[in-house]
Amino acid sequence: MHSVAMAIDFRPPVAPRVPATVPSLRVAVVGTGGWGEQHARVFADRTDTVLCAVVGRDAGRTRARADAYGTTPYTDLDTMLEAERPDLVTVCLPNEEHFGPTLQLVRHGVPLLVEKPLVFDLGQADTLLAEADRSGAFFAIDLNHRYAEPVLRAKRLLDAGDLGDVVFATWRFGGEPNFGTSPHANLVETQVHGFDMLEHLCGPVVSVMAQTYDGARAGVFTTIAVALELASGAVGTFLGTYDSSYAYPDAQRVEINGTAGRLVIEDTVRRLVLSRPGDETAQVWQAGYFDDEARSFHNTFDRHVDAVLAALRAGEEPPVHARAGRRALELAHAVVRSAEQGVRVRTEPREPVG
Repeated sequence: MHSVAMAIDFRPPVAPRVPATVPSLRVAVVGTGGWGEQHARVFADRTDTVLCAVVGRDAGRTRARADAYGTTPYTDLDTMLEAERPDLVTVCLPNEEHFGPTLQLVRHGVPLLVEKPLVFDLGQADTLLAEADRSGAFFAIDLNHRYAEPVLRAKRLLDAGDLGDVVFATWRFGGEPNFGTSPHANLVETQVHGFDMLEHLCGPVVSVMAQTYDGARAGVFTTIAVALELASGAVGTFLGTYDSSYAYPDAQRVEINGTAGRLVIEDTVRRLVLSRPGDETAQVWQAGYFDDEARSFHNTFDRHVDAVLAALRAGEEPPVHARAGRRALELAHAVVRSAEQGVRVRTEPREPVG
């Protein structure tokens, strides 16, 4: 690692616990589940936002969440929009129930931050993006792995050419299952981060060849192994599994090997290791004793929200546009086709993604 590159200590801005210097934005959160609580926490805690509403399907659960964060509960989106006039709406619903509420909100033209996956169906994804383009709506997706400290540092190293030409890249991620009705929940809902991460760091994936495993639950593809071809000429491997545990060390790992070095990201926020050819020592970033923020996975969402609000206030595109969610879904569908037909599937992106 070049000493100059490591001397730059990146720290994204976080909302200070002092009065905001800009007018507060009114934010409504749609969803009352586990990760929806993170949405409520972030916008209730910031000094530059007001959590103006929580929207849910179950009246009792919605009221309990709203009461916990000192805001107003709603069970109807249109009623909430009319009453609260939010500057931003975030959507965090069960994985396979994103389309209807998101379409309703996009058609209102309200600025949106939605959770992954965008949807499970490519036609639905195209409908959402077309409606957003028509209205000019701000349309962000929370692919928060990009904001982990090791990933931010890895991105800088790669963009600066510190690894030379990338030769191969590996993604591995897996833990307990999060089953829905789709046999491809692991691929679409969980491994969306892997597709996005490899393209974010290494550029477009232009072909995939896949193998799948459904031995744990017949017809449900709980483990997927994929060989990748990148536009740069590099190759990659991709392993996503529901047949593992998040309790295991190294549950998530990214390895990128270039002609001038290798970097490894461990468990998203835990550690970044950079090694050089012929050098048996390595340079390591990991959070220091008091740096709880950098080692917290949940705080990757806070960091992303910083960037989202800055872009929204400036009238710019989201830092991670919903197009990135559509692209990850496109790659997932290509993997499904490859596995079903036993063929290599071309996956060149049709347009720039977020």
